[in-house]
Amino acid sequence: MWRNTKGSPRLPFAALALLLAGGTLLSGCASGAADSLEQDVAQLRQDVNALSLSVHRSRGDAETALSQVDRRTRSDAAETTRRLSALATRVDGMAAELSRVSARLEDVSVRLEGLGRQLASRATPAPSPGQAPVAITPAAPPGSGGGASAEQAYQVAYLDFTKGSYPLAVSGFREIIRRFPDSPLADKAQYWVGESYFSLARASAEAGRTQEASRQFEQAVQEFRRVIVNYPRGEKVPTALYKEALALLELKQPRLAQARLQYLLEHFPQSEEAPLARERLASIPG
Repeated sequence: MWRNTKGSPRLPFAALALLLAGGTLLSGCASGAADSLEQDVAQLRQDVNALSLSVHRSRGDAETALSQVDRRTRSDAAETTRRLSALATRVDGMAAELSRVSARLEDVSVRLEGLGRQLASRATPAPSPGQAPVAITPAAPPGSGGGASAEQAYQVAYLDFTKGSYPLAVSGFREIIRRFPDSPLADKAQYWVGESYFSLARASAEAGRTQEASRQFEQAVQEFRRVIVNYPRGEKVPTALYKEALALLELKQPRLAQARLQYLLEHFPQSEEAPLARERLASIPG
């Protein structure tokens, strides 16, 4: 232990050594704090970089997922449209087949009625004794000129339609309407005029004659509308409404077609065409 005596040189040197030691210690502490701070800053930078990378990856994953969802949505929409189109085609085919079957039934019914009348006209009572037998006048064959009945003329015109001779069918059905305006077959004849033009238009469209097909579809619309206007209580009105709507769709007039189908559903909800009209309405873009 050193002594603090007057004139002793040890005190200044000791104090100086102590100060140097303290400065070194403080310098070391400051250096350590600076190193620690730099490490903290470096760690923070590393954390920020990692977080930024994670954000970019998450954004990329989200964009990829959204893109996949968008592609899947477009694919599903395209598939739905394709299925609706296929369904509409099937419905059209079923409607055409239904029209053919209905026409065959009408044809058979007309023939049976004509046969019944012929049998009734030929059935005569047995002559009484001394009475001369009554002569039987044979019925006029179908299609035999002006003497043909409405039923016979209808059979001839419908036969032309089934053969694809649509112009002849139109002429025959128009003749029935002209000669027998009050006949129960008049509204059916008018409907088959429209059906003949509709079939002509389909054939023209398949052959690539677009303008001719458009004119024939327009004529079909007019003929189907005459069924509704001239024979509002006729049994062919619902069918005429449905086929008019189909012709309007072919003419790229979906709003008018939609209105006709709505009219059909509102006024003839129990008709055979009502389910077809609902399906067709569902396939028309809103």
